[in-house]
Amino acid sequence: MQNYNKIEYSGHSDVILRITPGHFVTPHSHVNYYMDLCDTKARMKEARATGEALAEMYLASDVIDTILCLNGMEVVGAYMADKLTQAGIISMNSHKTMYITEPETNVNSQMMFRENNKHMIDGKKVLILIDSVTTGGTLQAALDSVRFYKGEAVGISAVFSIATQIENTPIRALFTKRDFPEYASYSHDNCPLCKSGVPVDAICNGFGYSTV
Repeated sequence: MQNYNKIEYSGHSDVILRITPGHFVTPHSHVNYYMDLCDTKARMKEARATGEALAEMYLASDVIDTILCLNGMEVVGAYMADKLTQAGIISMNSHKTMYITEPETNVNSQMMFRENNKHMIDGKKVLILIDSVTTGGTLQAALDSVRFYKGEAVGISAVFSIATQIENTPIRALFTKRDFPEYASYSHDNCPLCKSGVPVDAICNGFGYSTV
């Protein structure tokens, strides 16, 4: 899917949302656009710009100990942490620096942390970072995991989000439905594209897409 349209984040020409229309299946829904965030996550210039733009939404925060990165957002998370620490956001960790980590997913689709890294969540103020939010299923699993390991979720950041909050925690996103009103998400059992006989173009998840 090389033919895509681009939406630029206001004032940040390197923060880009690449979109392709079609019929796509995600782990939690069917959607009418595929958002390609591969370069956002992996290209240094774009990842830095995205991380810094996300950090600007938290410059009034008090404490962030850990950035919990979902769907391959670790590079963006590192640049986000760098910007936050430069701006004076403190960490209560022993070395006064932020952890950037990702969860492991077990066979029951639960997010977990091993004995050697659960200290990054236990007793920590955790900012959850994700690429995109449609149904909120992945975020709910992350919030449940943070609670299980005795952490405190102090914020949620996303590149794109339909939802504005989950469990009364605001989702601060660079792109929303206001930027991309034609984007739609449907449940697997109530997809108008399926009912109209529109073939599926690709199966997508946080790693990318596979054509069918």
